Amino acid sequence: MNDTHALNVWRKFCSRFAIEERCVPLFGIDREGAVRQRVIGKDRTSRPVLERSLETEKLILNETEKLLEDWRSGAHRYDGLIYCIGWKQSKHFIPLYIGKTETIGKGDGNLSANLKNLKSDKSKFARWGDNYAYHIGDLSACTLPGHAEAKRTEKYSAWAATLFEDAPSIAPRLRQPVYFWATAWNHSHVGIWEELGPTSLAFLEYLLIGVAGRVSPDLLNREGVGRRVRLPLSCPG
Repeated sequence: MNDTHALNVWRKFCSRFAIEERCVPLFGIDREGAVRQRVIGKDRTSRPVLERSLETEKLILNETEKLLEDWRSGAHRYDGLIYCIGWKQSKHFIPLYIGKTETIGKGDGNLSANLKNLKSDKSKFARWGDNYAYHIGDLSACTLPGHAEAKRTEKYSAWAATLFEDAPSIAPRLRQPVYFWATAWNHSHVGIWEELGPTSLAFLEYLLIGVAGRVSPDLLNREGVGRRVRLPLSCPG
């Protein structure tokens, strides 16, 4: 498979799941064009975090509710949540990061803590929570002042450098709008490798990362991406 073929495979997957149409802005933006912030924690733990857009929060809540209903019913049709952030170029979705949140946690078949009490608790929020060790919390540590130096990791420093014009900054501005897409993944769904047929969430994540690494020179995933120089690939309309 060359990069042109990989691009076709990626676009076909995006079309089947209407990613370009269903994706929403990842962050809330203020009147000056900077990403909104809010303060969490108390006293010594108080710190600013980047604000998810209302559209992103609504999408996460809607899709994770499908997982919770499935869990409560005992049907177990869904493996969890697949999500992606990216840019839009010529109306096409260019992937920047792909990940998953599984329904089952690390214990003995229990519901994942990442899916519990999401309407009232944004600390984990299906991996997009405000706490450290979660996407928004760790990205905030590398983007906003007011975080301990030890919380600034190499991984999320790379995220900040890719997404923002300048970081850390008291008023971080995106290089270009960043979009978020997610869907509850039913293990009967056909993944990006259509000939394979129904695909599990865990396998889907690796397949998507592998293809995305061939079409996006700015992909932020590390696992599943070969160490090679990737030249920017033009994305015609």
